[in-house]
Amino acid sequence: MRICVAGALGKMGRRILEVSGWEEDIQVCGAFDLPQFAGRIISYGGEKSAPKEISLGSDAKTELQKADVLIDFTQASSSLQHAEIAYQLKKGIVIGTTGLSAEQEQILKQYAQEIPIVYAPNMSVGVNLLFRLVKEVSECLGLDYNVEIVEIHHNQKKDSPSGTALRLAKEVADGLNLNLQTQAVYGREGVIGPRKKEEIGVLAVRGGDVVGEHTVYFIGHGERLQLTHIAHNRDNFARGAVRAARYVYSNKPGLYDMMNVLGFR
Repeated sequence: MRICVAGALGKMGRRILEVSGWEEDIQVCGAFDLPQFAGRIISYGGEKSAPKEISLGSDAKTELQKADVLIDFTQASSSLQHAEIAYQLKKGIVIGTTGLSAEQEQILKQYAQEIPIVYAPNMSVGVNLLFRLVKEVSECLGLDYNVEIVEIHHNQKKDSPSGTALRLAKEVADGLNLNLQTQAVYGREGVIGPRKKEEIGVLAVRGGDVVGEHTVYFIGHGERLQLTHIAHNRDNFARGAVRAARYVYSNKPGLYDMMNVLGFR
């Protein structure tokens, strides 16, 4: 499988390159970032195998033409532009960017009629298992338990709440048969009165270099259940992205997420 990496100089881009360099069945054929970095040589894969090198391209379309699948962890507007290029070239794409609007997601659905797309707010295997568990626990406990979601990320993260926290809230809402748009509460301030039992609280914390931590609290009378995922580094996301790329490479057009990739549905 030949892959192309968008945002190759970013924190996630570098780890995707590194992890891809460990895999015998993957060839990195294209990579690009901002135009001013074109021509820069990147070494990758040397942590666990013989190091490899690739020169950054200046044009996304030219780089993607060399590959079968594009992996994109850039930002919402850029990801959508890259998805359009993948659509034009009839190439698969993996998108791990968060913060896409409902309108942008609708455009992805249109592209997915002709190309395979994996779009997921979090590509960690553990986090996607957490999505599944949270829904099951919500169905089991019902509205007798108040649900609060707390996410912590580094101080450079641009979107809030995180895409992962929003997905967790959606799984809770589905498990409780609630409408997330009307029941979600994103932080609290002032004299707000008693908490409604249908509320799904979502709180974002930012600081330092935290890669990602998500906790879902199920708070009842006399007891509390909490499910937590802590990311130690970005490699779990990178490995998930590579796994998603393999899924895209071997599947027909459609809009998929990590639940599909992991065989949960």
